[in-house]
Amino acid sequence: MKKKTQQDLIDFYSKRFKEDSVTIEALPPSGSYREYIRLSGSHFSAIGTWNDDVKENNAFVEFSHHFRKMGIKVPEIYEYNPAECIYLQEDLGNETLFSYLTFIRQTEGFSEEIIRIYRKVICELPKIQVIAGKDLNYDFCYPRKAFDRQSMMWDLNYFKYYFLKLAKIPFNEQLLEDDFSTFTDYLLKAENHFFMFRDFQSRNIMLRDDEPWFIDYQGGRQGALQYDLASLLYDSKADIPEQVREGLIDDYLNELERIHPVNRIEFRQYFFGYVLIRMMQSMGAYGFRGFYEKKEHFLKSIPYALNNLEIVLQKIALPVELPELIKVLKSLPESETLKTIASKPAEFTVDIVSFSYKKGYPADLSGNGGGFVFDCRSVRNPGKYDQYKSLTGKDNAVIRFFEEDQDMEEFLKPIFQMVGRTVEKYSERGFTHLSVSFGCTGGQHRSVYAAERTATFLRNKYPIRVAIHHREQDH
Repeated sequence: MKKKTQQDLIDFYSKRFKEDSVTIEALPPSGSYREYIRLSGSHFSAIGTWNDDVKENNAFVEFSHHFRKMGIKVPEIYEYNPAECIYLQEDLGNETLFSYLTFIRQTEGFSEEIIRIYRKVICELPKIQVIAGKDLNYDFCYPRKAFDRQSMMWDLNYFKYYFLKLAKIPFNEQLLEDDFSTFTDYLLKAENHFFMFRDFQSRNIMLRDDEPWFIDYQGGRQGALQYDLASLLYDSKADIPEQVREGLIDDYLNELERIHPVNRIEFRQYFFGYVLIRMMQSMGAYGFRGFYEKKEHFLKSIPYALNNLEIVLQKIALPVELPELIKVLKSLPESETLKTIASKPAEFTVDIVSFSYKKGYPADLSGNGGGFVFDCRSVRNPGKYDQYKSLTGKDNAVIRFFEEDQDMEEFLKPIFQMVGRTVEKYSERGFTHLSVSFGCTGGQHRSVYAAERTATFLRNKYPIRVAIHHREQDH
């Protein structure tokens, strides 16, 4: 932030709150060109914001006032100076939904606690779209009042020029344009007079006192209900397991039905069409910021987006033919250019082995001589009890035994933290392999259970390949 702009915000704060700011903290940039600083004095804290796009500022301020009046949890706008392109907004803290789920996943995977928070968010979304969106002044929307044909074509061409062309993906331009037109015609048939948040994803949802608050809706406009739900559930870096997505769609529809009639079959059919156009818009953004502006961290989202794309292409069944578009989308995961540029984390492999100490340590199949070996023999052994002797750590009775005993949980908690940190560091440094082994007396109960739990934790938390081998059982 320019020194003059920062000083303007400092002076703005002092004038509004009648006190000097004691601390000034620059906040990390988002995917936009807006800049933020946290200003704190003896009694007040606020987020000073600068954005030279006046129309975007006007939209954010107007929408904020309206949403607060309608009981939606959004930041209060304390003061706005359109001439200087600055405003002061309520400080909601630092915890986003994304940072929260990243923290929880380190020890619990994609747990019930995360699902509980997502359900809270899901229950608020229809209120924003239907109730708060009803009397909103859409004249403030920028750059368009609605997610109409022009908006859709902008997004599709954004994808074409900044993702497909810069990633050197081959396609027939005329056939692709024809499919864009057909696809747009289809999407516009969905009911579309609701407020569309536009960028409803985990980094734009703050958590304060266990409640979700919403930010960055200045790009909102009229549109279909499905778009925001698609943005949330197929948010690339959030990496929500597919079975959880299905449950959250049902939760959303249950809440929506309380305030607006809905045909569930029709909703779901349009939903995956909107998932597709949202994904293409996101990939266009990754391409523009990554390939064009050379901001490499945006490229790191591409592997997650491609993984989501493969899932959606297996499920989608649109009533319109889009041969060139579908062919191009199916070709993306196989693109050598994308594999090279994005350095997809899924190429990283963790081999997990359970074994018996009586039969020696497991062989190092990777050839790198590294990895963890954890001794499970300090944990209480179900193998000492007759009812468990013929079972393994994969059987329900043994699983319940460990779930009811704190020994195993206390044993695994620091292991998850240690292995998780190592996966992250190895991935950053370009390593491709890590081995994690669990040993116990017979290689049957404790080591098998610990290996299975660790595999589940890693699969839920990271887009990596996890291979598991129970040496004494898999023969």
